[in-house]
Amino acid sequence: MEENFASDTQRIAKAKKMKIFVSFAAGMAGLLFGLDIGVISGALPFITTQFELSHQLQEWVVSAMMLGAAIGAISTGWISFNLGRKKSLMTGATLFVLGSLGSALAPNVEILLISRVLLGFAVGIASYVAPLYLSEMSEKEDRGKLISMYQMMVTIGILVAFLSDTAFSYSGNWRMMLGIISLPALLLMCAVFGLPDSPRWLASKGKFEKAKEILRMFSPTDDKADAEFKEIHQSLEIKQEGWSLFKENKNVRRAVYLGMLLQAMQQFTGMNVILYYAPQIFKHAGFASTEQQMIATVICGATNVLATLIAMKTVDNSGRKPILKIGFAGIALGTFLLGVCLYMINSGFNPLWISVLAVIMTLFTITSFAMSAGPVVWVLCSEIQPLKSRDFGVACSTTTNWIVNMIIGATFLTLIAKFGIAATFWIYTALNISFIVLTILLVPETKGISLEGIEKNLMEGKRLRDIGI
Repeated sequence: MEENFASDTQRIAKAKKMKIFVSFAAGMAGLLFGLDIGVISGALPFITTQFELSHQLQEWVVSAMMLGAAIGAISTGWISFNLGRKKSLMTGATLFVLGSLGSALAPNVEILLISRVLLGFAVGIASYVAPLYLSEMSEKEDRGKLISMYQMMVTIGILVAFLSDTAFSYSGNWRMMLGIISLPALLLMCAVFGLPDSPRWLASKGKFEKAKEILRMFSPTDDKADAEFKEIHQSLEIKQEGWSLFKENKNVRRAVYLGMLLQAMQQFTGMNVILYYAPQIFKHAGFASTEQQMIATVICGATNVLATLIAMKTVDNSGRKPILKIGFAGIALGTFLLGVCLYMINSGFNPLWISVLAVIMTLFTITSFAMSAGPVVWVLCSEIQPLKSRDFGVACSTTTNWIVNMIIGATFLTLIAKFGIAATFWIYTALNISFIVLTILLVPETKGISLEGIEKNLMEGKRLRDIGI
């Protein structure tokens, strides 16, 4: 009896260690994702000076990565479906190394743009595969927390990038800002070697025994692993796949369109504008020196990390939908008041407290996003797609994320020039108010229900907002 108890305890401990390792490896992909998002805000002023960039070229240096990410997300649907999640992550890690070194060594803006597109391709793979992999490797009780942890690693990456940018800003060494990303990319390559492939992907390829073996590695008992395998096996009875299933099944189309809408909503909050152009925003807010702007940017990155911790604690308890509604409301309020502050400053009314309030509103906006739309949209997009079309559905939503991201990055400075910075943020305010309505009408609550249960409700034709009930 004591031997059985010891054996069970050892198995539970081993399963826990495996889950931690999987979370770490997938989290490294998120870290690199965040590094690449955050690093350009600090490097851009120095790149602009060296290459004498116009506003339009500055926008393209920022948005070239998003173009690559959109292409990567489209391609990764095929790669992930045919080669599996593990090999896809390895491909992404390799491209991270090549893209970061190419950006750091670029002799001109043309090579820099090409390297940024390559780096974006790697980001597209990471943003697609890592949340999908985590959703398929986790149990329903902690699925939201694990995927939110990936988002937290993204925010940590952004913070590390801001800290790195600040350190190198004193010397103006933008090449080191961009090149240092190759080090964690090499670490990701090493970590991926030890990862198992997703049992759901293995089962979809007919490798049932291998799928069972991996499920038992991650489960405290064989009975629990066998029950999960049975659910997976049952969900594979639908024989159509990807594009053909999208064309033939209206319920699959509903899930794909919802995923695309969620990602568009996440991007049109305006959060990434703050991340990409933080120093310029703080310059408008009255912080004249580069040092002041970079310190304020680091504070933004730290706030982003801390607020994401809130989401990790609440997403599996409070649920997805309430968090989204509160988050969009907070972002709307933050962008509105930030716009008011910037309008007053640009009108000549510039006491210190207005500049301080502008920073506070920026931090409030970041907090509202990081505890809601940031992680929760990724959680939902990985949950609502049926297994047989999950690669296709997540590819569509992730591609939407990067296309919209590219549009935002490539238009922000132009919008400021045309409408002013205050009106630009008020546009985002109006969008966030509309997102509250869309969340109420369309978004389901998926906490505590298995992926197979969500799929069953979807295929039965339930309203989108009810597929998690």
